[in-house]
Amino acid sequence: MPDTASESLVAKLVFAGPVGAGKTTAIRSVTDSEPISTEMTLSEPAMGEKTTTTVALDFSAATLDDGTPLLVYGLPGQERFAHMRPIVLEGAFGVVVVLDGSAIDIADQCEHWLREIRAHRAGMPMVIGITHTDAVAEFSLGPVRAAIRRCGAPVPTFTFDARDREQVAHLVRALLVTME
Repeated sequence: MPDTASESLVAKLVFAGPVGAGKTTAIRSVTDSEPISTEMTLSEPAMGEKTTTTVALDFSAATLDDGTPLLVYGLPGQERFAHMRPIVLEGAFGVVVVLDGSAIDIADQCEHWLREIRAHRAGMPMVIGITHTDAVAEFSLGPVRAAIRRCGAPVPTFTFDARDREQVAHLVRALLVTME
């Protein structure tokens, strides 16, 4: 609770996941302004149409229905920027892990990100959102569910379109429900 009337609550939410999963797009969809982004040209070959990647963080803000400011951050997906993760995760109330449903190694990526976040913030509430499932002939949540079981505590998992504000907001609401 704030100590004085001049103080107000601020909520911090983090989007995490591998390069190209849709973190920046999801942040752009759910916030009130264009994200401040540290996008740089990929050092590896382009990933389809994706030619840039986040190197430090993405940041934008929104206002919740009750007037609370929501600060939204995106973690860089490349391992060489892993040092930013504990810095950005500090003070967050939860994490939306964004995974690319068309990735062949989606189960490994899921396990990696769940373990990575828990290593920095044990007990951090999380949900998983899986993008690009339309690019897979027969997408199955089976491998992702198996990866979640290997990591311990269950994590709510959804498919979604990172470009759709309502679908991204649904993930955030699911995260909030897990905290109740």
